[in-house]
Amino acid sequence: MALLEVDGVTVRFGGITAVNDASLQVEPGTITGLIGPNGAGKTTLFNVVTGLQAPTSGRVRFRNADITTMPVDKRAKRGMGRTFQRLEAFGSLTVRENVQVARDIHAGARSWFRRRHDRRVDELIDVVGLRRYADNRADAVPTGVARLLEMARTLAIEPSLVLLDEPSSGLDEAETESFGQLLQNLAGQGTAVLMVEHDMDLVMGVCDLIHVLEFGKVIATGTPAEIRSDRAVQAAYLGFGDDGAAVSVPDDVAAEATAILGAGVPASETTLTIPAVEADQR
Repeated sequence: MALLEVDGVTVRFGGITAVNDASLQVEPGTITGLIGPNGAGKTTLFNVVTGLQAPTSGRVRFRNADITTMPVDKRAKRGMGRTFQRLEAFGSLTVRENVQVARDIHAGARSWFRRRHDRRVDELIDVVGLRRYADNRADAVPTGVARLLEMARTLAIEPSLVLLDEPSSGLDEAETESFGQLLQNLAGQGTAVLMVEHDMDLVMGVCDLIHVLEFGKVIATGTPAEIRSDRAVQAAYLGFGDDGAAVSVPDDVAAEATAILGAGVPASETTLTIPAVEADQR
């Protein structure tokens, strides 16, 4: 039984369909990637899963229960944690105090009977590698540190599923590598991870399964190797048509597509020429 099941979710805003009949599953102890071009509907789908956005149609099940209409706080109590693209921390509190607040809110009245010093807070700070920043104010730490602080706060509720929205944003190469190891350690301990991420090196390096969204619809699901060679994914990221004609691709899209395909295709300043892809490459 999957830990999370998203079944036929559609979200419409007036005449705009942001998510179109999207379905996916997340298994316990796995890292699942959700990728796609900008505006593909990834964050909207995250909002449906976590209860911030009601779907127009479709269902969401978590831990074998229908949570489609369940409030955000109850989903968190069931073991669902999330980070956001936009950093949100209590700036006047220290890193340690921010994590403690998350622990206290999750515990509710039980926190009144806790010892003044919660050892688990220090453990979580060590898990994400923030010991040197523990006593710094949250509004005075670098962006990459603030990202890791969000991760520690999410883990403070002891989730069975963690949803991460652009978690490597602001991290340098070394920090991203360490973060990938952290995700693999969490998965090894049984925690499931669902991640929206544009760093394809991170996605391809740690994910067990990847779902690709385009215009709100899941166009491909598979392992990193399968996603690299999937023609629908190539078309979504590289923008070539069925006739294999050359197209102009912005540098950032070309770089991202090169990372996905692993083909070593150089990104020129203005144009990337993509040869036709044979049908048997699917």
